[in-house]
Amino acid sequence: MAQVTIHVLPRPYQARIENGLLARAGAILAEILPQASQVFAVTVPPVRRRWAAKLVRSLRSAGFKPQVVAMPDGEPAKKLATVEKLAGKLARLGADRKAVLIALGGGVVGDVTGLLASLYMRGVELVQIPTTVLAQVDASIGGKTAVNLAAGKNLLGTFYHPRVVLIDPAVLKTLPEREFRAGLYEALKCGIIGDVDLFLRFEQNRARILRRDPVELEYLIAQSVKLKAEVVSADEREEGLRRVLNLGHTIGHALEAETGYGSLLHGEAVAWGMVAATNIALRVGRTDSLTAGRIADAVLSLGRLPEVKVSARKVLARLQSDKKTQNGVVHFVLPREIGKVEIANDVPERVVVDAVEELRRLSRRD
Repeated sequence: MAQVTIHVLPRPYQARIENGLLARAGAILAEILPQASQVFAVTVPPVRRRWAAKLVRSLRSAGFKPQVVAMPDGEPAKKLATVEKLAGKLARLGADRKAVLIALGGGVVGDVTGLLASLYMRGVELVQIPTTVLAQVDASIGGKTAVNLAAGKNLLGTFYHPRVVLIDPAVLKTLPEREFRAGLYEALKCGIIGDVDLFLRFEQNRARILRRDPVELEYLIAQSVKLKAEVVSADEREEGLRRVLNLGHTIGHALEAETGYGSLLHGEAVAWGMVAATNIALRVGRTDSLTAGRIADAVLSLGRLPEVKVSARKVLARLQSDKKTQNGVVHFVLPREIGKVEIANDVPERVVVDAVEELRRLSRRD
């Protein structure tokens, strides 16, 4: 089992990564949370059908009396109204201050359940059990919780760390192909921002990765978690270094918001955002054509991305409400070389517009 510690105050916690870990979740939680009076697993219908029974059996065998609480599936459910409805369900079920919430699902479930845990009774214990690639390599690590507003993505949230993150790569075998590939872009991002070996793994072993080879997946997940843990441990509240994790997210979030969180999965939006950031870096002289080409090829080789149909000017307007915009200045994470990025706040608007227009052209390819 790979174990990665996220060093945050006042209480560091671990991410544990191993095939088959879901069946042992109850025993692990009994060690970490022996005083837990109630356990509530928050999940969505597709995950509930495939994996909730296994988790419930594991929890019961460890002496817990778990209850499963359902929420709607998909990005449109990532809103404050969902948190309020879930809180109402918990209250009706008698959840008290000793309750433990388990987020069993992808990034949306993790974000919503995390925010709920941070607010309910002014804070109850949280456990993350991510079931998508995106959640396993990124969303479940680092304590960010959030819901969307009409004005933009993740504008309402908290920092609230779980007691433990339990990652079972075996659950990915039932993940739909599109969601599987979308999650890989977040792992590839980790290679671009700080792990050359991980990036090379994508270049050299792409076919095995896309076949969901267990060895490859466990490696990708563990390396991604290690990199994010190092960054979060050094900059928990995104005051400096942690901003590098936003590679592809500035334009990616704008694309999601402008399309109404409907036509692009989060990982797909980040993928297009990484391509745009790379083109921007090339245009403003932050990187060279060889590096830009390798990054674009690595992104686009993982599968066909949805077409970008939004107006470049509307995307530019969306950037003004992004969390990474400060005093009206948009901050971009730009790649310099494989494994190294920088924060730039001097990108001309024309370059941004051109980069989005290039996405439109690329996405229309035959």
